[in-house]
Amino acid sequence: MTSTTEQFADLSATTLLRFATAGSVDDGKSTLVGRLLHDSKSVLTDQMEHVEAVSQARGQEAPDLALLTDGLRAEREQGITIDVAYRYFATARRRFILADTPGHVQYTRNMVTGASTADLAVVLVDARNGVIEQTRRHAAVAALLRVPHVVLAVNKMDLVGYGESVFAKIAEEFTAYASDLGVPEITAIPISALAGDNVVDPSANMDWYGGPTVLEHLETVPVSHDLTACPARFPVQYVIRPQSAEHPDYRGYAGQIASGVLRVGEAVTVLPSGRTSTIVGIDALGESVDIAWAPQSVTLRLADDIDISRGDLIAPSANAPATTQDVEATVCHVADQPLSVGARVLIKHTTRTVKAIVKEIPSRLTLDDLSQHPNPGQLVANDIGRVVVRTAEPLALDAYADSRRTGSFLLIDPADGTTLAAGMAGESFASKAETTVQADEEGWDF
Repeated sequence: MTSTTEQFADLSATTLLRFATAGSVDDGKSTLVGRLLHDSKSVLTDQMEHVEAVSQARGQEAPDLALLTDGLRAEREQGITIDVAYRYFATARRRFILADTPGHVQYTRNMVTGASTADLAVVLVDARNGVIEQTRRHAAVAALLRVPHVVLAVNKMDLVGYGESVFAKIAEEFTAYASDLGVPEITAIPISALAGDNVVDPSANMDWYGGPTVLEHLETVPVSHDLTACPARFPVQYVIRPQSAEHPDYRGYAGQIASGVLRVGEAVTVLPSGRTSTIVGIDALGESVDIAWAPQSVTLRLADDIDISRGDLIAPSANAPATTQDVEATVCHVADQPLSVGARVLIKHTTRTVKAIVKEIPSRLTLDDLSQHPNPGQLVANDIGRVVVRTAEPLALDAYADSRRTGSFLLIDPADGTTLAAGMAGESFASKAETTVQADEEGWDF
């Protein structure tokens, strides 16, 4: 039987890397992903035969590897990526979940989806165009979402004569910008996705470059999935009360542990009520266990009968988060309709959804120079800005910098359920504005 220490060691020694690709239109994201899949022998024979047939029908001499990821008919007809295309592949060294996200500014919201769970982001730049506004937008999103590793892939080096000076200039500009945003690690790689240079195999055309290929970096970049190092957080999804002859008094609280470790005998606090109790049982996969950790799905049993329902959060009493009705956060606005001061919204945090009102929009980020445009009044699609939201009921949020799971939330249109914005609580690279919440005159004063 393995010890708890050995179990935790196995948990942290994962070989899975989640990464997202991003870049402007025609920078070659889909071609890079196709080349990565093709050259790493991760493409099935029938898939490759279909790509070859479609490419030949178009009059192309070589297979268009972008077709391996551009799955929608509209994408193939327009030659752009619209949806987030997820791909799963593996090498002998690591397993991968890849999110190929759109490059067009209209679909920046899709990058937020694809990068929200990523450990690494690959940002492509066309060597002929250098760092442009959309490149800066993608770097900003990666920084906001606390993606720990960013790869700058300077693509189409074959079209600039594989010039070292071109690569060096772009790498220097992007690295300075991303560092100002707080991106902790940036790796620049010169590539040609079309020709295969430095994607899987080292390039014979750039002997001046001595770094890793894209795949080599993906296989070796250190990635930590040790959620057990964070304070325990257990959002309740469902209350289980069989009331059967076999289990007449059973009351359990089911959900997925978002972070940390929970143990039988541990004192816990239920939020937002603040009531306390003790864990007397943990059921996992039909068996009772003494300990459970993120991201396991379990059922907790408590010593006391407390009014607990979906949306409540159970946390160790020694490390319980504070509750608040005033949420200050950075948001990426993803809806077509603007988000304005005074807007009535729903805020969804873990399993809890409550009414809220947008009290202030202190600033909007200007991507060119990272300056803050004060008091814009509203945010439109793809804007990044600071907001102050007043909720109808207390929420137990962590800072997003401390926990991507319990520090994130969504703003939702209560009329039709449309997602308006993806939010990250607490500080970000945006400066924190001094804000004062005023009472609402129309009856939504919480």
